[in-house]
Amino acid sequence: MIVRPFAPTPRECFVQLRLPTRAARRIALTGSKVALLTLAFGRPHPAAAQIASPLELRVPNAPTAASIDGRSILAYELHITNFSAGAQNIRRVEVIDDAAPARVLLTLEDTALANAMSRPGVSPPPASVDRARLGGGLRAVLFLWVPVSAGDPPSRIRHRLTIVTGVGDSAVTRTMTGGAVAVATGIATIAPPLRGGPWLAGNGPQSASGHRRALIPIDGTPAIAQRFAIDYVKLDTAGKSYSGDRLKNSSYYAHGVDALAVADGVVAAAKDSIPENIPGENSRAVPITLETVGGNHVIIDIGGGRYAFYAHLQPGSLRVKRGDRVRRGQVLGLVGNSGNSTEPHLHFHISDSPSPLGSEGLPYVHEQLDVVGRCKALFVQCAATVLATHRREMPSGSMMVRYP
Repeated sequence: MIVRPFAPTPRECFVQLRLPTRAARRIALTGSKVALLTLAFGRPHPAAAQIASPLELRVPNAPTAASIDGRSILAYELHITNFSAGAQNIRRVEVIDDAAPARVLLTLEDTALANAMSRPGVSPPPASVDRARLGGGLRAVLFLWVPVSAGDPPSRIRHRLTIVTGVGDSAVTRTMTGGAVAVATGIATIAPPLRGGPWLAGNGPQSASGHRRALIPIDGTPAIAQRFAIDYVKLDTAGKSYSGDRLKNSSYYAHGVDALAVADGVVAAAKDSIPENIPGENSRAVPITLETVGGNHVIIDIGGGRYAFYAHLQPGSLRVKRGDRVRRGQVLGLVGNSGNSTEPHLHFHISDSPSPLGSEGLPYVHEQLDVVGRCKALFVQCAATVLATHRREMPSGSMMVRYP
């Protein structure tokens, strides 16, 4: 799917209350109620440091523990905005289990912190060494991938930042801790969207995959619908996705394969009639817009506020229309190469609304998937492995899987 840079648009206001004199220890308000404001001069009250913190810490979408490749993780974003005029240098970010006793789940600093951070709207992107230096009024987005206990994930988390202001002898180091963030519960168990294999889970769930970091503002709100998305590419034993003429869609093993309903549900949207692309990096049959980015597609409301999205289907192959009720395992259409696609494959994800990009991606699990190989990267160093059956997980981005 297309990845566009995020540019924050909301108007943000910061109000400062200035107290005129030391004598203004009590302020009486006329009317039926009187409000008293007592000020402590000299040593600041402990709450004052927290109130005066120049950074906003915000988690737009509550994380849900996902089971991926034998691990349980929280995949979510921390938005950090500098409300002061001066630069703030973020040296360390800690994710903390808010239960008693509190414990640190993840610490990011130095290169690891820089690699997990993006700077929306800053062009050219800062070098790694400068990425954690947040100028006045600027924002950073931290893409977090936090390992947690599979059997006992935290119910709430907090974020503690170590910040340095000033330089040289005037440099001051301090810490700030953000508010508690609830961890969501409940995860969908779904059937596979395809049969057989092997299928490479291209751009699948990983900390730095293109899908996972596709933060896109739609209708004024940035979201990551593709947080757990997978581009399913069918491979042969040599790790290739086609045989013969690579410029023909029919040469690709995925082309024409059935796309299957992962659960019972109702078709929330269906788009047909977009022509297929000629395979290639820069070949698109139509201009890419919000309407055409997914090509011919189907969206199924599978209940519980979850929507299954199938993209890049063949034109004329859709077997369903909006409003149809579908059953788990039912054929929805055929895998193709329409929309923002370089070769025949199935883009699949689950999110919390029927908007293909203006929604938040949600994790899920399959009852069973068979791992038959792994790749170093997309189409890079793919090799068969000893068959390993994984239960109640979703595929990771390195896996080659086979479904029943």
